[in-house]
Amino acid sequence: MTTTAELSATTLLRFATAGSVDDGKSTLVGRLLHDSKSILTDQLEAVERASASRGQEGPDLALLTDGLRAEREQGITIDVAYRYFATAKRRFILADTPGHVQYTRNMVTGASTAELTVILVDARNGVVEQTRRHAAIAALLRVPHVVLAVNKMDLVAYEEKVFAAIAEEFTAYASELGVPEITAIPISALAGDNVVEPSAHMDWYGGPTVLEHLETVPVSHDLAHCHARLPVQYVIRPQTAEHPDYRGYAGQIAAGTFRVGDPVTVLPSGRATKVAGIDVLGKPVDVAYTPQSVTLLLEDDIDISRGDLIVPSKDAPATTQDIEATVCHVADQPLTVGHRVLLKHGTRTVKAIVKDIPSRLTLDDLSLHPHPGQLVANDIGRVKVRTAEALPVDSYADSRRTGSFILIDPSNGTTLTAGMVGESFASPEPVKDDSEDDGWDF
Repeated sequence: MTTTAELSATTLLRFATAGSVDDGKSTLVGRLLHDSKSILTDQLEAVERASASRGQEGPDLALLTDGLRAEREQGITIDVAYRYFATAKRRFILADTPGHVQYTRNMVTGASTAELTVILVDARNGVVEQTRRHAAIAALLRVPHVVLAVNKMDLVAYEEKVFAAIAEEFTAYASELGVPEITAIPISALAGDNVVEPSAHMDWYGGPTVLEHLETVPVSHDLAHCHARLPVQYVIRPQTAEHPDYRGYAGQIAAGTFRVGDPVTVLPSGRATKVAGIDVLGKPVDVAYTPQSVTLLLEDDIDISRGDLIVPSKDAPATTQDIEATVCHVADQPLTVGHRVLLKHGTRTVKAIVKDIPSRLTLDDLSLHPHPGQLVANDIGRVKVRTAEALPVDSYADSRRTGSFILIDPSNGTTLTAGMVGESFASPEPVKDDSEDDGWDF
């Protein structure tokens, strides 16, 4: 059993699973939890009872994640299922996302905060339309690590050439989208091959198992080294005898590091000052970093309220009322040109209007449908929005936190659209010569 002290010293990896219907996502997750001994006895007993009631001889590990009754009855994943588990080397937050086309928006939700995405492919079917769609979404969301898990290798006699052909086709497509790192692993989630333990049936594969890769993959986009950003959530003024003049600006650091003495600027007002002090959990510190929740004390009294952004003076983003972004429309109600909405960026919410929808992206072949006039549920497209107030926005490529926003229906508070500021895809990485590499890290 991993102790609290050991867990505090381990890193946290957020990852998501995706794939076509019946490719085995939930089975993979169930196998991962089961073989890593990350489920409780009563959970396993409940799965065994549910499996027996369906006439199955052994436990159906997919039921560990298919939590909704409708999911269990249909044998599919509908909603995003979140699971938390840990090994001696790392803690994990897992989002098991649906495979159906009509639930594309759910994958966007699950992968939006992921540092790694596992995309499953049925070895019998290879790369299909939904595989390309999930690869494109991972690229749009700037997920830094993608794992291609070629599942059901037991049904193709564990043939190396089958795996190699699928891995090469997927890698070529994902690399063209600008995915920075792709690792291909042949597995059988049902039998447990290369999930937690190495497979005895695929001695031709010399790479890591899925769990080994999850435990060792570097969390390369260290937010502590990104542009420092603190969205203000609350202004603290006790006005007590002990603290008569205390004025602190509280929030969670979205990215970067703040130090006492740093010159900072408050946006959108543009007023400049310096950090006079930093409180973390009621105690003063000299430095604070993401994702800590802190209170900043400033040298000058400045009019600051919830929704303002505190940034380093030498590294301040531009403020603008005109935002162009790639968006995924998540509501059943269409998004149209002229639509009046609320735009929530960080802790600030402002009125906005959709000025133009320049294009809708067809994920199957990455072609653009110009000026579609509207976006419907699960559509991904480019949108130009005009806000009532200037906002300090980063490019999504620079900061996934301060480069993202949501559009909200002002009449009922429904989330309409999730947006990513700036260019759609990253520039493709140069192809490396791995001819002398015997591993399967594509």
